[in-house]
Amino acid sequence: METPHASPTTHPIPSVPPAALGRPLWIAGTAVVAALCIGLIPRWTRTQRVASQTAELSLTRVRLVHPAPPPAAPPITLSGEIRPASEAAIYARVSGYVRKWHVDLGSRVEPGQLLAELDTPDLDRQIAQAKAEVAQARAALQLAEATTRRWAEMLKSRTVSQQEAEEKAGDAQLKKAALEAALSGLQRLEEVQRFARITAPFAGTIVERRLDIGQLVAAGTDQPLFRLAETSHVRIYVRVPQNLARSVAPGQNAEVLVSELPGQAIPAKVARTAGAMDPASRTLLIELETENPEGKLLAGSYARVRLQETATDTPMALPANCLVFRSEGPQVVLRDAQGLAVFRPVTLGRDFGTWIELLSGVAPADAVVVSPPDSLAEGTLITPAAEP
Repeated sequence: METPHASPTTHPIPSVPPAALGRPLWIAGTAVVAALCIGLIPRWTRTQRVASQTAELSLTRVRLVHPAPPPAAPPITLSGEIRPASEAAIYARVSGYVRKWHVDLGSRVEPGQLLAELDTPDLDRQIAQAKAEVAQARAALQLAEATTRRWAEMLKSRTVSQQEAEEKAGDAQLKKAALEAALSGLQRLEEVQRFARITAPFAGTIVERRLDIGQLVAAGTDQPLFRLAETSHVRIYVRVPQNLARSVAPGQNAEVLVSELPGQAIPAKVARTAGAMDPASRTLLIELETENPEGKLLAGSYARVRLQETATDTPMALPANCLVFRSEGPQVVLRDAQGLAVFRPVTLGRDFGTWIELLSGVAPADAVVVSPPDSLAEGTLITPAAEP
């Protein structure tokens, strides 16, 4: 029996599911996108950085400052002379002999205190003579008045003439005037006699005595008997050079320094100024006052005065490197509200080295460019590099 031929076995081709095909495509696409990002993003970043840097470099950046008063200058130290607050040379008003003196060198006296007494024999004789003249004039007046009354009665009875009666009345008036003159002369001598008692005109210290008991003093001489000074309150006189005269004003604080008191600065205050320069020395005389209750400051001595403050109304100042010198004159560069550069002329004052005083042209609110570049032009957009 013939065995039938078996047909070869056929295997079916398996079908690929769609999910299996999409994964490689997704992976490939992701790889392509990643490659593009890796290549394009750095280039884009560099482009943006270059653009930013270019824009940054195209801006003009400057440092700004505001005008302000100049830095405080060091205290001014000048030479001065210490004088008492009040000083008087006491002379003899009348001539005589010193009977007694009551105060000596260094004595502290009060107003009206008796300093010395004089014997005035000549003046005493003059006063006695003046009293006698007054008595004589009074007696003559009494006689003239009595005569005038009698002649007036006689005139009523027509015993004497009108002319004779008027002469007697005029003589009485003359005698009255002579009495008044004699009284005035006596009063003058009595007033002068009071100067035989020499008294202090104000409170102070006797700094000089030039008399002794029995000494003859004459009125009108140029030699004082005493010299009185008020040293509990002293004045210091200083001559300020012309270039510093406007830096001193009444009420300004100061310190008085003397070599005999090392390390001690005695406070004082400017009381007044002369108000005009001395044409001979071109200096301004100022007067300072200070209390001296302990007598540390000796009147007549030399001192150094250190002024602590300057006068008010100080002009504005800027660093010297803010100035621009052109044919139009000195200028500064300002940054306006729109951020644009504006050139403004200024008037220069004193030169402090790193700072320049400006008398006009700027205000405290102005933003001024420091060290403006030569290429900076009017209207250029500028950006502050730091806060003013």
